[in-house]
Amino acid sequence: MNTRKTLITALFTGLIIVGTFIKVPLPPVPITLQTLFVILAALLGGFNVGVFSFIVYLILGTIGLPIFSSGGGIGALIGPTGGYLFGMLLSTIIAGIISDLGKEKDNKIPYFIIGGLLATIAIYAIGVPWLKLSTSMEWNKAFKLGLTPFIIGDTIKLVIVVLLSNKFYDRIQQLIKNEE
Repeated sequence: MNTRKTLITALFTGLIIVGTFIKVPLPPVPITLQTLFVILAALLGGFNVGVFSFIVYLILGTIGLPIFSSGGGIGALIGPTGGYLFGMLLSTIIAGIISDLGKEKDNKIPYFIIGGLLATIAIYAIGVPWLKLSTSMEWNKAFKLGLTPFIIGDTIKLVIVVLLSNKFYDRIQQLIKNEE
């Protein structure tokens, strides 16, 4: 990984951490800006930057830094919100791959929309079942607490991510490419 790509990866890791602390505390899963930055990292930086940004975040949180929405350490990773973290890892993979597929296209907006939407779905596809299993709650309650409160906010975040990606993609890619 080149120096600029490493710096951009570190920047997105920092934004993911900051996004975790900008939150509305709802039990058992708070609303944060974390998902906005997770998906943005993958759409702007592609697969490598998106995935590595989130892996660094996961490592820092797993070793004990209190940067997860529920704190830090392995307990936070395997607790009720841990599935959302694993879902975010999958979301960076999906959004990064789709972003890379659209790299040479003139109109990247469809790639940003599809990548962001599938990335958001991936977070809940792992997060909600994990919440249900880790707390032994019924499916309807898991959906009520772990998905429903987030639909409007995630739709707004998706629009913001698509707009930001469309505005900054070429510049971020130029920074990465100029050093390769």
